[in-house]
Amino acid sequence: MVDKKYFFTLKSIEYYNRFRAPEAEARLVDVKGDEIVVEFTGSFCHTCGIRDWVEDLAYVMKSLGGDAVLKEYIEPEGEEDYKRIGVFKILKIPDERVDE
Repeated sequence: MVDKKYFFTLKSIEYYNRFRAPEAEARLVDVKGDEIVVEFTGSFCHTCGIRDWVEDLAYVMKSLGGDAVLKEYIEPEGEEDYKRIGVFKILKIPDERVDE
């Protein structure tokens, strides 16, 4: 059986990428209990408001009937100029299935 939180996270990332790519693309890295780790890549890293691009995933989740908060924002050092990591805490997933 597919975990509802995992399915909801993947659907949210799909919606995020649909409207923000190619400037920003999200990819699920890990799921740890009620937390998810998402990698964001793209040219958005060279604009102002970089953190907003990462936080937008929480707003996408809210628009789909869920709720999440950004717990940690990571800017990898070195050659990772086009990458940011967001650690989100999932507060709520919708009761019903999220379809297109």
